Amino acid sequence: MEAFYIGFFLVLLLLLGAVELGKSHKDRIITNTAFSSFKNNYLVVYCLMMAGDWLQGPYVYFLYTQYGFNKGDIGRLFIAGFGSSMIFGTFVGSLADKYGRKRASVTYCITYVLSCMTKHSPEYKVLMLGRILGGIATSLLFSAFESWLVAEHFKRGFDAQWLSLTFSKAVFLGNGLVAIVSGLVANLLADTLSLGPVSPFDAASCVLGLGMVIIMYTWSENYGDVSENKSLLDQFRGAASTIASDEKIALLGAIQSLFEGSMYTFVFLWTPALSPNDEEIPHGFIFATFMLSSMIGSSLASRLLARSSLRAEVYMQVVFLVSAGTLLSPVLINFLTTSSGEKGGSISLPGKLQLFSFCVFEVCVGIFWPSIMKLRSQYVPEESRSTILNFFRIPVNIFVCVVLYNVNAFPITIMFGMCSIFLFMASVLQNRLMVAGGKQSARKMVCIFSEL
Repeated sequence: MEAFYIGFFLVLLLLLGAVELGKSHKDRIITNTAFSSFKNNYLVVYCLMMAGDWLQGPYVYFLYTQYGFNKGDIGRLFIAGFGSSMIFGTFVGSLADKYGRKRASVTYCITYVLSCMTKHSPEYKVLMLGRILGGIATSLLFSAFESWLVAEHFKRGFDAQWLSLTFSKAVFLGNGLVAIVSGLVANLLADTLSLGPVSPFDAASCVLGLGMVIIMYTWSENYGDVSENKSLLDQFRGAASTIASDEKIALLGAIQSLFEGSMYTFVFLWTPALSPNDEEIPHGFIFATFMLSSMIGSSLASRLLARSSLRAEVYMQVVFLVSAGTLLSPVLINFLTTSSGEKGGSISLPGKLQLFSFCVFEVCVGIFWPSIMKLRSQYVPEESRSTILNFFRIPVNIFVCVVLYNVNAFPITIMFGMCSIFLFMASVLQNRLMVAGGKQSARKMVCIFSEL
């Protein structure tokens, strides 16, 4: 491996240490023992759930190729996963609100374990079933756990600002450190110990099983709308009506869709962007570098969210503008430089510049997740939280399916340029959300003073 990658990784590691150690008293939220115990329990569960997801990532595509499937077959399997999340996600979100978020979290574990078990079969239909189950599980992962946390947090009477501490730590650990460790463990099992590409999926099943046991014995149940007379269809319509009638919720959903759609497109395109002439790049090490960058972002987010005077609606406008600039870099670099056309070799200077800009984008991703979670806790109503969160993912899944289907139809520069435009639009909508949220805060203050 080139010294460039190791040096760049070490620089980011030092930067992360500086951000963490440089936190002042103003950057820290003072809590109590009861909250710390509650937070740590959730973080353990969340990290296990994310580990179960991250362990599978590095070897999904490779496993399918080992079973002899071509690029088109594999593409359809991935589309089935995102399509499943889009179709079934909203309904499982409604079930979580009605029958309990704890039950939905346990269902996530069972569904994902079943999905992992299908990886032992080389039959295309069985693998397709596994992708469908995986799509359902993904919908539960990104809705049921957050909904349970928010409801339980306020049910126990904890301060609203403390919620941002749990969110930032969850992203720092679950989406950063756990991702890096899971990638290394998956590589150890599959390659170093020669257990084969199915072994990471078996490890994921064990981790998910452990997390399920902790949920069953330590979590209490909470619900959204507990009305027994309201059917799932009524609950579905109610959530759709809430989004349509509340500008702030609609804006939040549009912002999330624009950012996540661009993020998932980046996941598909960063490899060909860094190696357009089949340059040899250490994919696993670059992935770890991206995750380290995301950890820097989540650490910065914890400092931003700790300042009660600084609203997420304000600073996220800057985050989206910076994100738009980073994903515009492949377009600008392609326009300003000329490729040698030689195949193979090490990463080029334009590739190194793109790697730097992609790491900045990952820092923005690390800031985005805890911040958007905090905004959702403010604006999304409790009675239909899981349903609405899955509504937000419908346009994301449609977008990803379209991108996957047409990934070879357009040049990479066009795709990145489109993502840059989407992120700029997200910044504009974030400004509108800031204005709308400010009006809501002003109305609350007027009501408080009128009561006095």
